[in-house]
Amino acid sequence: MTVKKILIVTTVAMTLEAFLLPHAKRLKETGWQVDCLANGASKSEKCRVTFDHCYDIGWGRTPLDWGNFTSYPARIKKLVTREGYDVVHVHTPVASFVTRYALKDLKKRTGTKVIYTAHGFHFYKGGNPLKNALFLGVEKLAARWTDRIEVINSEDYQAAITHLLPKGRVKFLKDGVGLDRDHYNPKAVPKEAVQQVRRDMGLKDSDILFTMIAEFNRGKRHSDLINAFAMVKDPRAHLAFLGKGKLMEKSKELCHILGIAERVHFLGHVPDVRPYILASAATVLPSEREGLPRSVMESIALGVPVIGANARGTRDLLRDGGGWIVPVGGITEIAQKIKKIAFEV
Repeated sequence: MTVKKILIVTTVAMTLEAFLLPHAKRLKETGWQVDCLANGASKSEKCRVTFDHCYDIGWGRTPLDWGNFTSYPARIKKLVTREGYDVVHVHTPVASFVTRYALKDLKKRTGTKVIYTAHGFHFYKGGNPLKNALFLGVEKLAARWTDRIEVINSEDYQAAITHLLPKGRVKFLKDGVGLDRDHYNPKAVPKEAVQQVRRDMGLKDSDILFTMIAEFNRGKRHSDLINAFAMVKDPRAHLAFLGKGKLMEKSKELCHILGIAERVHFLGHVPDVRPYILASAATVLPSEREGLPRSVMESIALGVPVIGANARGTRDLLRDGGGWIVPVGGITEIAQKIKKIAFEV
């Protein structure tokens, strides 16, 4: 019997680790050979344990980085030809565009199917018009080399069937990449773990914690939450940031300028976010652009409400309950929600 083969391609191994390992395991259970291609794939212990073969590639930082089009397309074509993959499943902007470009002629000869899962298009309602036009143009070009597109929010679904592929070749994954509900169950988290994270931050029993889980980049709009939190004067209110990124130091500086540094905790990357969520009165996500935000899904699954900005994906998750939707950039509205949740004012 011929074994079916799939190659899962992402820009960095972290994406595989964070989202795609359960999918790879499930495919292997059903008889597929499942390989991966990403920057750092072979160095990742989790990837080595999960995938049949791990291949490395050193992508440039953007899809249009000229270095991506010199040697990488030839390497990708050689790998796909040699292994005879039935399916190549691409994720993330750089990997998805360059891989589809590399296979645009080959797949016609080999019959390889190319599937693209968009974790949030880089063009979106309310985005910069010039950037939207550029990214839409790139997606339109790459769609010509794609057999199927998968999207994870309603806005992207409408965009895909309007601009990219016929409706029959677009699939709407309403649950995104999914979530292990047994793992994200309050009963699965020891109460001692929740108490410990509060002790580690020096919180008293009377202190009330709010948490944001996101990389520190401009689109996540950490500064909106910091400015909103500065309007909450009660010393019992505390704020925790989980995540790293280039804007982390600027965010710390802003907290010092606003005089709230003692009540704001920058915790960096943590291996298990569940105790922090359960230690919180609510989580907050003020970002302007999302696919289907995992942190919101995690919070809802754990029974902790979310204050989320009115961005695609976030509003998909919150429109039927689970928290509150505030305007993007709604600093005053965020502050009002925090006060109401914490102090019922």
